[in-house]
Amino acid sequence: MSSATLLAKTVETVFDGEGGSYYSWTSAEFPILSDAKLGAGKLVLQPLGLALPHYADSAKIGYVTHGSGLVGILLSGSSEDKVLKLKKGDMLPVPLGATSWWFNDGNTEFSLVFLGETSKAHSPGNFTYFFLTGAIGILNGFSSEFLVTAFGLSEEETTKLTTSQTGAVIVKLNDQQHLPEPNRNENKDMVYNTEVALPDVDVKNGGRLVVVSDEKLGLLGEVGLSGAVVKLQKNAMYAPEYSSNSAYQVNYIVKGSGRVQVVGINGQNVLNETVKAGDLFVVPRFFVVSVIAGEEGMEWFSVFTIQKPVFGQLAGKTSTWKAYSPQVVQAALNITPELEASFRSKMSLSDIFFPPPN
Repeated sequence: MSSATLLAKTVETVFDGEGGSYYSWTSAEFPILSDAKLGAGKLVLQPLGLALPHYADSAKIGYVTHGSGLVGILLSGSSEDKVLKLKKGDMLPVPLGATSWWFNDGNTEFSLVFLGETSKAHSPGNFTYFFLTGAIGILNGFSSEFLVTAFGLSEEETTKLTTSQTGAVIVKLNDQQHLPEPNRNENKDMVYNTEVALPDVDVKNGGRLVVVSDEKLGLLGEVGLSGAVVKLQKNAMYAPEYSSNSAYQVNYIVKGSGRVQVVGINGQNVLNETVKAGDLFVVPRFFVVSVIAGEEGMEWFSVFTIQKPVFGQLAGKTSTWKAYSPQVVQAALNITPELEASFRSKMSLSDIFFPPPN
């Protein structure tokens, strides 16, 4: 396993039009996605851009990286879609089979990253979308005979129904077309904003961590995933950590840059690279990851393939080493009592974030 296996610095453009673009990290270019049954994509909508109604073969979490916009989501078994207003920092679970549309009702770019699992996908490692309408829509695949019978329309009406929308994937509406107003009361049950949430860990000059599981956002229980957002201050360190309950971790760099190291089986360093905004990297199960931010700091969005992530730390107040007795640490590391005491006292000073040295 090499750095190239775990880090992707390029993304494939799947669609690009006046209303917006969709990008995908593909398993063909990034094989770890299929091996770990993960998926990753990015939706960018320009003002008045509409991502046509669709569903996918994978459960995922969407995270708003820029701007604001609307989503209409119809959960399986529901009779009415829920229209939500999204803004930067919002995390929205999208369960398997839910249909949705996305719209930029603002004046600036509206961007979201989707990270999820693809164990039930047609092509593990990739999200496959099924559009209800448009040039590649499902309606176009049926004969007029079937559609006339299904909808109870005339053949002429059916033809208009299936051919009027000539666009595909993402279209741009005119400013006279209006979509439903959002129901802001729905957001509390379906959306979690990481920008205003109380952090799980907050260290001055170090960093800020918000972990989101189904305990904070019930809808995550339907996708079987959890998420986190980390904001690391300039030159600060995110201490070495691993998932102790067998979760893969896929990470998207939202902004800034930094150095990432991942250590795996037999103490092998499998990733030691500088990453920047737009990059994607994967941490395999039980592998240990640590980050040092660059001069502008670094922010990333993570998804874990488990509902309730549990982490093991190798440095800081909650470190495994600190939990062991002094005698065990001395014997395991073959060090003197004096060095063990110094080692233990330094661990007591910091949490999982280490501010840069003065």
